[in-house]
Amino acid sequence: MKRLTFSLLAATLFLSPFTTMAAEPAPYRHVVIFGFKEGTPPAKIEEIATAFKALAKSVPAVKSFEWGLNVSPEKLNPDLTHVFSLGFASKEALETGYIHHPEHEKFVTLIKPHLAKAVVVDYVAQ
Repeated sequence: MKRLTFSLLAATLFLSPFTTMAAEPAPYRHVVIFGFKEGTPPAKIEEIATAFKALAKSVPAVKSFEWGLNVSPEKLNPDLTHVFSLGFASKEALETGYIHHPEHEKFVTLIKPHLAKAVVVDYVAQ
């Protein structure tokens, strides 16, 4: 009886996340990749990265945040150096709770003069 109870408990714990995940909507991802103008001082780039991290913490619509440097060995986009990935509950959350949020607009003002290129891709995680 103990073995059967343990097996049922283990199966429930193992399978529950999968059945629960399938019933929930997939999260909405917003990926931003920046390339900075030649001559932008490293200290300014660090200030911008720090500001983006602070932005993600200050806007309630942002549910997840991570970032890193482009270290791709394929070197297909070497001028795009900084990658930021934000998660939202939905497209609507991005549009209504982030894009026009005062902290986001402040960040855009900070970074815009230093950008050579920006790529933005949104997708629903599968």
